[in-house]
Amino acid sequence: MHTLSNTNARTGTERFVRDWTSTLKVHWLMSLALLWLGLAQAQSSGPIHATTTITASTPKAPGLMAELPGVNLWYTDTGGTSNSNVLILLHPNTGSSEVWALQSEVFSKAGYRVIAFDRRGWGKSTAKTPADNGAQSIAQDLEALVQYLKIERFHLLGIAGGGFAAVDYAAWKPERLKSLIVGGSTAQLSEPSMKETVQRIEIPGIRKLPSYFREIGPSYRTREPEGTRAWIEIEERSQQANTKSQALRTPNTFDKIKTIKSPTLVIAGGADLLAPPALMRMWVKYLDHPQWVVLPEAGHALSWEEPELFDQAVLDFLKTH
Repeated sequence: MHTLSNTNARTGTERFVRDWTSTLKVHWLMSLALLWLGLAQAQSSGPIHATTTITASTPKAPGLMAELPGVNLWYTDTGGTSNSNVLILLHPNTGSSEVWALQSEVFSKAGYRVIAFDRRGWGKSTAKTPADNGAQSIAQDLEALVQYLKIERFHLLGIAGGGFAAVDYAAWKPERLKSLIVGGSTAQLSEPSMKETVQRIEIPGIRKLPSYFREIGPSYRTREPEGTRAWIEIEERSQQANTKSQALRTPNTFDKIKTIKSPTLVIAGGADLLAPPALMRMWVKYLDHPQWVVLPEAGHALSWEEPELFDQAVLDFLKTH
């Protein structure tokens, strides 16, 4: 049997240690270079997430009550009588107009008169009689409000369940809209293909989970525990007892969406469990040349989770319309 002499063994060991040490030095230098590059990029581009959370010190737009058919409708208005640059916000099924505090401030500073209202039975808006509970559509309440405020044309933004109503209104009153913005929404399509897809992809039992698990993305819950608690507090006080949901004025269908000709921006959340981008594209493709934006880490509550990215996408779109 051939054996390696002590001298050869020592030489081989020394060569191995020398080569291994050289390799470590190369990796160490490469790591330093990558670290330096990462720090330089971070300093030049700023933080990836600079989420702002609504707190007690967040400015609140003045709240007012409009006595409309069947409802005392609570709304906030950033002020001014100018109707040339009005942006109206429709809140999701979870939450109320309170969720728009940051957007109201940002969009107001950008020159828009921002109005947000609580749908009947949510927040401070109350049905006038038991028969008015859930009666009329959100779109019809919106139309009653703009008539009350003497607003001729405006931009409309709806998130999640607010997106259902925004689509409903856009098809009904196209002459009113300067533009339409929908975020994180399935548009409540009555199409069989949409219903089948929702049933096929939805996590079993997700509707029975606490709302913040299904609505708020894991990235936001990880980095913003205070913001998560603030969202939960608003959601817990948003819907009044025994409130009935308002049906759409007419069912949302693919053919109905084809009639919408307003300039449209659609924003999706990459981590949205209820309205993932691929599901939203099933109805968005029927719009007339929509603009499309995806916020990669945002869940269903995308305007709350990524306000800077969301607000910038909206403002960039509004500047051209």
